[in-house]
Amino acid sequence: MTMEKVLIVIGDASETLDTMYPYYRLQEAGFQPVVTAPEKRRYQMVMHEVKAGWTITKEWEGYTIDCDVPFSEVNEEEYAGIMFSGGRAPEYIRYDKDLVRITKHFFATNKPIASVCHGVEIPAYADCVRGRRMATVPKCKFDLEVCGGTFVDEACVVDGNLVSGRTFHDNGHYLGPWIDLLVKARDGVVVV
Repeated sequence: MTMEKVLIVIGDASETLDTMYPYYRLQEAGFQPVVTAPEKRRYQMVMHEVKAGWTITKEWEGYTIDCDVPFSEVNEEEYAGIMFSGGRAPEYIRYDKDLVRITKHFFATNKPIASVCHGVEIPAYADCVRGRRMATVPKCKFDLEVCGGTFVDEACVVDGNLVSGRTFHDNGHYLGPWIDLLVKARDGVVVV
């Protein structure tokens, strides 16, 4: 029996915990995580934290991760769900026409979607957040709201097939409900 595949969207400077925690949680739940990025190569992830006394985020190099399939080669019909990782990558990769195509597919087909932190910048740019409630890091509130979404400052926001969290600090809150949606979809349970 082959495992259902789930996309994890990354680029250089994706947040390490935003990426690796869902990667391994998907495996635990019996799904095959598939890393997608602008091109097939190794990507440098980072770690972010606002240090005491700082007003901006400090960044350190994290682990590296290989892209399994570039955006241009993704056949979105083959995937059960998608995860938009955070970090600085979404700000740069959101303009990729293939990523926009992929993003629109998951929203249009009601497949389980997860987004954390700056990940919101991808569906916002793809015009997929209009009328949707989402959590994101407060500094991305503008990106969400200017594109027609509603910012919710909570650790887990579920809006139909869309599950979101603010930062990696929320991983333990929003990833479980997203994986539950993937399991229900795999088992044929209709989610409204």
